[in-house]
Amino acid sequence: MKVNELFYSLQGEGHFAGTPATFVRLSGCNLQCDFCDTRHTTGTEMSEEEIVAEASRYPARHVVVTGGEPALQLTPSFIGRLHDAGMFVQIETNGTLPLAGGMEGTVDWITCSPKYGMIPEIQRMDELKVVFDHTHPEYISRLGQVQTCHEDTYYLQPCDRGERDWNMVNLKACIRYIMEHPKWRLSLQTHKILGIR
Repeated sequence: MKVNELFYSLQGEGHFAGTPATFVRLSGCNLQCDFCDTRHTTGTEMSEEEIVAEASRYPARHVVVTGGEPALQLTPSFIGRLHDAGMFVQIETNGTLPLAGGMEGTVDWITCSPKYGMIPEIQRMDELKVVFDHTHPEYISRLGQVQTCHEDTYYLQPCDRGERDWNMVNLKACIRYIMEHPKWRLSLQTHKILGIR
């Protein structure tokens, strides 16, 4: 598997915000969003065994497999190895690709973070975490109809374009939208606020 980075930190976003976790960021993505802060082509080839061994060095048992788009590389055997090592496995996917080999039934938590214009294709979502862009409110409205496994796991996360003025307008619009549509909860990128990875 091509790994962009592997590190230990706190989950900064969504349902598990504040949870200590090992992050396995896989290289490659099928969308290449312009606001993404991940370099999709760089990485180191590692075997599944090497990744599990590295993740096992850290005290937390929560592993977040993210990207890029992890569905491009994830395998049932990798998920099985993580479980055998006593890990709780969360994946973060854009939802446009199926999870091979029945993985939807074996992963512990699926965070789906669709990007503008995309409606998720995967069948199971434990959490829907949508990047909020105030210029596309009709898209957020459509995603509000998507079903997750839990009633309280609909999150809007203000898009960070690295432009302070735009970000502030977008944050205020996101808060206003949530106040008007209380199905949604606010997800902030707290790792950026705290200055951690």
